[in-house]
Amino acid sequence: MEAVAHFQREVRAFQDAARQAADAGDAPIVPSCPGWTMSDLVGHLSGVHRFVGVIVRDRLKEPPDFAYLARTESPPDTAGWPAPDRSPTFGPIPGSLLDWFTEGADRLAALFRECAPDEPAWTWSEEQTVGFWLRIQVIEAAVHRWDAESALGTPRPIAEEIAADAIAHTFEVMAPARRAWTQAPAGAGEGFRFVRTDGPGEWVVRFEGEHVRVGDGDFDVELAGTASDLMLFLWHRIPADGLHVRGDKAVLDRYFVLVPPV
Repeated sequence: MEAVAHFQREVRAFQDAARQAADAGDAPIVPSCPGWTMSDLVGHLSGVHRFVGVIVRDRLKEPPDFAYLARTESPPDTAGWPAPDRSPTFGPIPGSLLDWFTEGADRLAALFRECAPDEPAWTWSEEQTVGFWLRIQVIEAAVHRWDAESALGTPRPIAEEIAADAIAHTFEVMAPARRAWTQAPAGAGEGFRFVRTDGPGEWVVRFEGEHVRVGDGDFDVELAGTASDLMLFLWHRIPADGLHVRGDKAVLDRYFVLVPPV
C-alpha cells in the first residue's frame, strides 16, 4: 500500500470538507462524533498531527510533553479555536485553524516520506516504529475524512485498500488496546466472523478471557459487507443494520461491550 500517498489524499479531502463547511457558515455538528462540531474535529486531527510529527521528527523514546507542544506548536493567536473542555465549539470555523491543519498535515507527510518505516520512535503500542504511526495515521485520516463529509451530507466510502488494512489493524492492535484502556470485561469465548464482499478477506475473532484471538475456527455470528462498511462498523461509525448478519445477534450486541469505543 502506498501509505504516504493515501495519507495525503485523505487529509486533502478532509481539508476540502472542512473549508466547504467554513464557507457555508457556522461549524456544523459532526453526527458520527457526538459532542463535536467541525471545528472540534479539525482541532482534534490537527493536534494529533502535531503530536505525531514531533515524535517522528525528534525520534522520541517517550511521549512528548503536552505543555511543550502547546508552547511550540500553536500560533500566538488562537481566538475562536476549540478547547477540549468546551466542546462543542459553535460559530465560524477559524481560518487560522484551517491553515494550521494544512501546515501540520503537510509537515507530517513530508516526515513520513523522509523516514524509513522501521526507524525507532515511541508509540503507545508494542511496535515502536515510525511505520506504526504511518499506518494508524492513514486510518485515522480516512475515518475523520468520512466524519467530516458526513457533517456535510453523504460521505464517500473508505478506499478499499485502507479499509481492509484497518480491519486487520483493529484486531491486531486497536481491539486489545481499547480493551486495556477501558478495563473491558473478560471474554467468554464469543466468536465473530467478518467477511468482505467486495474482495478477498475474512477474519474470525474470538474473545477468550483477556485475549483477542484472530484466526480460523467456530464463530457465533457473522457480519458480511464491503471493506469500507466493515471498517466503519468496527470504528463505531455505522450500525450493523447496513451489513448482512447471520447467527446469534445477542452475541453481536456484546461486541462493543468487549471492545468499547474510545
